[in-house]
Amino acid sequence: MTQPPPPPPNQPPQGGGFGPPPNQPPQQPAPQPPTPPSGPDLGKAPGPGYGYPQTPPQAPAAPPTPPAGPPPQQPGYGYPQTPPQPQPGYGYPGQPGQPGPYGQPTPPYGQPGQPGQPGYGYQPPTTMPMQPQAAGPGGGRKINAQVAIIVSAVVAIALIIGGGVWYAGSSDDGGKDDTAGSSGGTGGDGGTDQKGGDGGKTSGAQEKAPADPASKVLFQVPMPAVSKEDSSVVVSGSWLTDKVYAKSGVAEVVGYDPDKGSKKWTIKLDGPVCATTRHVTDDNKTVIVHQPAMPTKAEPSHGCTQVAVLDLDAGKKVWTKTAGDEPISFDNVTISGDTVAAGSTDGGVAFGIAKGDILWSPKTTDTCYDAGYGGGEKLVAVRKCGSYDARQLNIQTIDPKSGKVLSEYKMAKGIEYAGVVSTEPLVVAADVGDSAGDGSGISDFFSIDNKTGKLLTRISAPGDQFAARCDSITKTESCNGLAAGNGKLYIATEEHEGSGESYSRANEVVAFDLATGKQTGQRADSGDDYTITPLRMDGGNVIAYKRPPYDKGGQVVSIDGATFKQTTLLENPATEAVRDVESSMSPDYSELLYSQGHLYMSQVYASEPTSADEKEYLAIGFGTSG
Repeated sequence: MTQPPPPPPNQPPQGGGFGPPPNQPPQQPAPQPPTPPSGPDLGKAPGPGYGYPQTPPQAPAAPPTPPAGPPPQQPGYGYPQTPPQPQPGYGYPGQPGQPGPYGQPTPPYGQPGQPGQPGYGYQPPTTMPMQPQAAGPGGGRKINAQVAIIVSAVVAIALIIGGGVWYAGSSDDGGKDDTAGSSGGTGGDGGTDQKGGDGGKTSGAQEKAPADPASKVLFQVPMPAVSKEDSSVVVSGSWLTDKVYAKSGVAEVVGYDPDKGSKKWTIKLDGPVCATTRHVTDDNKTVIVHQPAMPTKAEPSHGCTQVAVLDLDAGKKVWTKTAGDEPISFDNVTISGDTVAAGSTDGGVAFGIAKGDILWSPKTTDTCYDAGYGGGEKLVAVRKCGSYDARQLNIQTIDPKSGKVLSEYKMAKGIEYAGVVSTEPLVVAADVGDSAGDGSGISDFFSIDNKTGKLLTRISAPGDQFAARCDSITKTESCNGLAAGNGKLYIATEEHEGSGESYSRANEVVAFDLATGKQTGQRADSGDDYTITPLRMDGGNVIAYKRPPYDKGGQVVSIDGATFKQTTLLENPATEAVRDVESSMSPDYSELLYSQGHLYMSQVYASEPTSADEKEYLAIGFGTSG
């Protein structure tokens, strides 16, 4: 799995957990790694571990291309926008990632790195003993605890055959150390969302293949100016509705015409953005966290204390709130239903989305707090308890209105961080025993019945075989390179030798059944010298981005959830000027949103250009003609 880049200097933890692509020139001075959050009375401070920022690997040199100017502007066209479901968030990268949906994908982008080839010297994963899980609702929300999610192991082995990779589904005894009925999908009624193995349901897809998938550049947004004192500023956050493409800038959020790129509105902020969510309500509202003032040399950070709800259609701020006698600095924020939930090492707070009134706040104890929340169809808390060397993470499904704990799964002790991949179905990821070894933050996935809190299955995902990652030291929703739905977990594999000549590379998207943990045997190949990454679900299908070789344009494809047949929805121009911009915005470290023949790619850091004659862009939009 790919390693996340370090965050910029003099900034609080930021949303998305992204950075510059590994093969691009650094856009800011090499920062000092931040100290992971400690939380109340946690004992010794943690060192680098799960999801801890790593320096991205050096990418192999691509055939040189002469520097080119910006892509030519193209005239807009009628925008056939059919709004997708409110929440998979149009392919976040993170989403993000949509990862999900905003699970924003993660192949090696900005020229792929040299991951180890999956399969060689493969050792079957060792089952990690799990603590007995306490299921069942709590009486009242013991608010303010930590959630740590770790995904247990039922695995798929990667075997190399010739120059390609064959993934065989297999099951181990990974659940035997859990309480009865919690392993192998045999415990609890996971409901229809957890059932799989029969190809799944592919209904509900909204994305249709155009008559001609060839796209053109609709617009580019220039990189905003950054002062020398700031060096690099977080600009994470992008959203798409049927009326506007919205993107964070330096202490502002700007709404653009989806076809022409002309500004429709600007929402000014007192300070830079800290955290965002990919989720958008049915009436197109979202939430961000930002600083109360601009950083200065004397005061490089003012804390991330301001929680603001934005109306993306109207282009205005609905409200801005803080919480606590001394305002809490929040690490993450999300939306579920009519509730905004923000988490941090100092605890969590839930606001009503309409007026910003505080609905509930988790109980704070000396050793427990709500580290973060996953939103969307359900609200899930990652509650942390205990000191650093004896951590207990509890994954809690919560009633968004009251804060009542509806179900709870207790992770094995010792897991420090967990990322929420999806809340429905409930899938979390963790690096058990720091065994991933690649900075991806993932060694295992856990499929949990969010009605009962029982573990359905644990899926082993060795870092040298799978390209997903979670930057969940502070960003609970920042998992990408995967998508969950249809009773399955879809994961991008690491690159390996392709079938073409002269050192070609390729990868696949493979599927795991969320009830059994076994691979389904389905796979979608990238093709030689492309890298495929899931962006989000589209009904029962998977929307994926294919990062191209140096001489072609990127593609967006739909993977049929039953047959795994790929349909090309969009293919970008292959001119050098366009490729230069596209390659600087990879799903690993940027935000990608796709809907109805439109692809938007954007940066998450604004920094000074590396050279005076180099043109850099904050965002670029592509669109097909029909």
